Amino acid sequence: MKLKTIINYLFIAVLAMQLVSCDNKETLDSPFNATPTERLNAQQKELNDMLESSEFGWKAVYYTDTTQLGGFTHVFKFKDGKVDMASDFDDDTAVYSSEYSIDLGSTVSLVFTTKNRIHLLSDSNNYPVAALRGKGYKGDFQFLYYGQENGQIIFKTNRSFEELRFVKATASDWTDLAKNRLMIANVVGATTRPLFRLLETNDGTKTSQFDFNFTAETRYAVANSIETGSSMSYNMGIAYTPTGILVSPAVKVGNQQLAAFTYDAATGNFIATGTAGVTATIKYSNKPLVLTDDYKVLLAGNPRTIYAYIAAFLATAPSNSLLCNSLLNTINASLPSTQKVNRVSFYFNDGANGSYISYSFTGGKSTLYHFVTVTEDPVNKTIILKDDGWLGGSEPTLLKDLDKQLLDPKGLYVKKESFKIAYSNTIYTLTTASNNFRITTYGL
Repeated sequence: MKLKTIINYLFIAVLAMQLVSCDNKETLDSPFNATPTERLNAQQKELNDMLESSEFGWKAVYYTDTTQLGGFTHVFKFKDGKVDMASDFDDDTAVYSSEYSIDLGSTVSLVFTTKNRIHLLSDSNNYPVAALRGKGYKGDFQFLYYGQENGQIIFKTNRSFEELRFVKATASDWTDLAKNRLMIANVVGATTRPLFRLLETNDGTKTSQFDFNFTAETRYAVANSIETGSSMSYNMGIAYTPTGILVSPAVKVGNQQLAAFTYDAATGNFIATGTAGVTATIKYSNKPLVLTDDYKVLLAGNPRTIYAYIAAFLATAPSNSLLCNSLLNTINASLPSTQKVNRVSFYFNDGANGSYISYSFTGGKSTLYHFVTVTEDPVNKTIILKDDGWLGGSEPTLLKDLDKQLLDPKGLYVKKESFKIAYSNTIYTLTTASNNFRITTYGL
């Protein structure tokens, strides 16, 4: 055999040996060489080490269901199976200790094993509104570990598989929970502010407006476009911060996502600012964004119509204003304990009786009747109720302040609402044109 041929064979043999050696090294070093149990054990240690590594613990803004509920801020400090925890769920922002575990299953999960603040969101008997009876706040206390990203711990909830991120907390995050609670009053709106609110977006070239309605019990807001023919809406869960609110999903304006709104105490506005002139602002309006003709069916010459506030079902309606609730509570407080306002009913075009407001009570107290005449303000689209005498002759002092709102000289805005409360009856709201009074009624 020629020398050149022998050298070629030797070169091929050496190359083959090197390839086999590299393959064996990669096999030995490959993470896939570990068993599933070994990999899970490694993840378990990784997660525990990460949880215990942050000096001030971790913060999570937990949106349990962004189709109907807002966000709740929690802070955690983990050590040796114990966790210190606080939240802004309610006014109790104190720190409580409990236990946690990092469990192995099909994946690694963080489980809060003994009761603490986060369990307030998973208790099915603890619900904010009747529609969530038996569901609570739809929260979880077991979170599946999905790794780390930019110093954040990524989880998915065990029940609904929603993403939840833990970010490193600061010392102030623990004390800021009380400041979060103070922001609620600004989101709800003071009685001195107008009742009507809107979300206004500006994409740098065009301004759009959306009717804005917030429900404090669920921390949820709905904003529908007021533009004719537009079905665009923003439905968002709201979480409180010391300086404003966070919303989820974010408000998309142009190609930008705006989630952080800052509160302006002077105007009561919440403002989110993007780049290139892009903004989103939650602001007040002195009248409805869209004036409707819903009041016209109540004018003379139309069929008999009855609207009724029924306390048993509408006392907690989020569409009642704070002033309305306050006046009703004042009346109830002045009555014997067995007597309360039962109904405030509005009768229009009731034959020979004309139109009137009836106030009925529990506990055997007689119903009181206030007859009214009905006119309209066609420009401002309000219905104006004027005094036409009380049955029995004199105005009851008990009802003076409430009745004064209903007979506002500037009239009442009447709106046929799209939402329902407890029953299928259509909801109508009556709102004073010159004050922060709104009462919710059923169409009967």
